[in-house]
Amino acid sequence: MLLDARIPSETESRPPVAVRHLQQVLLWPLRLIPAGVADDDVRRRAPWQLTRDMGNSFKSIHETVAHIYAAEWAWHERWHGRSPTALLPADQFPDLASIRRQWSALEAKMRSYVDGLGDDGASRVIDYKLLSGQAGSSPVWQMLQHVVNHASYHRGQITTMLRQLGAAPPKGMDMIAFYRTRG
Repeated sequence: MLLDARIPSETESRPPVAVRHLQQVLLWPLRLIPAGVADDDVRRRAPWQLTRDMGNSFKSIHETVAHIYAAEWAWHERWHGRSPTALLPADQFPDLASIRRQWSALEAKMRSYVDGLGDDGASRVIDYKLLSGQAGSSPVWQMLQHVVNHASYHRGQITTMLRQLGAAPPKGMDMIAFYRTRG
């Protein structure tokens, strides 16, 4: 079944198959980011290389991975009626392994949440506050799309930083790579 490529209006909902698809796309990179970012080539890197200021949005690979995790944590919190006033700081995680451990637990929670949405849950509108304190309100399906898009953006930055350090390209994490793994 092909997904409807048009963008539904705010009053329309995404069909259940699209929500399940978003869940699969959302959680697929979670398994790859810790492995893709901490693969053998990266594991051979000295810790200072992972925390080296690379002049990026978030200065290092470590800070960028921590930011992706922290943003997904914040959205999960919002889905449960809690609006964080700040993202988790990168220095809360001493290394990529500590992020990987936290991310595994978050992945299970996110999977459970999305699995429990049911047919109408994706169109449910959730009120929340942005980190700035400004009010926000979005349907769940839009939040899921945002989480996938946000992580994709920063994974591209991680790939660039890895390449600047001389690493081999990580496993493909583009959307088409996801589809290819599904046959």
